[in-house]
Amino acid sequence: MKWTVETLNAIVDQEVAALPIDMRARLSRIAALIATVGLENVHEPHIKHIEGQLWELRIKGKDGISRAIYVTAKPKRLVIVRVFIKKTEKTPRREIEIALQRALEIQK
Repeated sequence: MKWTVETLNAIVDQEVAALPIDMRARLSRIAALIATVGLENVHEPHIKHIEGQLWELRIKGKDGISRAIYVTAKPKRLVIVRVFIKKTEKTPRREIEIALQRALEIQK
């Protein structure tokens, strides 16, 4: 069974749509890589653990960097719960809290 990459809901779809086109393309390429080779075979610089169940897809574009925070769910699903343009070196706590709150929806 292959991995699938999906967004949690329409709000996350809007966050993705708000990214510059080059960052959306990069996100799409990382998602395709995960679907092709499996999440277990993709490592930094593409993904990095944040805390607990949260991980991030690391997206770089000509105008800066952005992050797509995700959790995994069964069977072999990667669910993106928050997308934002990163303006500081460290992922802001507020973004982590939003992602944690949204991740609760997946458990239901």
